[in-house]
Amino acid sequence: MKLAATLSILVATVAFAQTTPATRVADDARAIDRVAEASRKDLPQELLKRIVNEDIDLLRGKRPDGTYQYAMYEKMEASRVSDSFSVDPEKKETVLELRAPFAYRLVLSAPSRRLLVTRNKRVYIDRAEIEYIPLTDSAKKYQTSRVGAWLEPGTTMNVELNEIARQATVRLYTHADESGYGNVELTLIQAKVFDDPNSPYSDAVASEKAILTAIGRNDIPSIRSMAQRIAGSLQPNVAAQAVAAVPVRPPAGTVEVTAPKADSEIYPELQSIEDLLTGSDAERRQGLDRLHQLVRRLRPASR
Repeated sequence: MKLAATLSILVATVAFAQTTPATRVADDARAIDRVAEASRKDLPQELLKRIVNEDIDLLRGKRPDGTYQYAMYEKMEASRVSDSFSVDPEKKETVLELRAPFAYRLVLSAPSRRLLVTRNKRVYIDRAEIEYIPLTDSAKKYQTSRVGAWLEPGTTMNVELNEIARQATVRLYTHADESGYGNVELTLIQAKVFDDPNSPYSDAVASEKAILTAIGRNDIPSIRSMAQRIAGSLQPNVAAQAVAAVPVRPPAGTVEVTAPKADSEIYPELQSIEDLLTGSDAERRQGLDRLHQLVRRLRPASR
């Protein structure tokens, strides 16, 4: 009976460990290290970037709707979705439409010229109607922003969304000047993802970002160094999570005593940061990221 119980616990522990993000990312890190070691001038950059980005999503706890457990979107530009339109002067009203995920600002711009040589014509912007799903809710919301102004060639206008939208659809109501067609470009600015410094995987995510930079520069030593650091740092995490999955009860009559958290735990972290700051460019950048995260963790709560 004892043997059967022990085997069942081991099976449950191994199954749990295999499903944790730490296990998958640690295995990928070892694979990346081996590929980098064997590469000369044939480093498969796109493949490695794809693996690293998938692992970053795993460590951030990406959800099906595109949000994260250990990261958040903030109103800083990460990327853009743009499209160009031509507004017909013979139509009383032309509706222009653009969609993008995780958008927070609409930018309207009119180029100075059309077809390289023909001067562009101004376009009247009546209003922007925005249909969106917010980050914090699944119910659709609607926003109408009145503009009521001419967009002159060579100028831009901004329309701020009320909040960062998980998915946004913009419909712009316009008409052109009678003198001719007007070209307009619509751009939705997409929010940037920032990692939670309190995430249990914050150090690993910083190392994954450093690998992405090193891959772009074909910096084999930095790729290997960061990959080895990830594999080494996540392996204890995997073991701890697996042990935590198995409940252990103290013998009858035993008094449980919880040891206080030692202040000296900060020292190994600072020592690790010091090692990074004396390394390669990618390692120094990771060291600064970890230093900033440590400062945030030690910052006293505001009263």
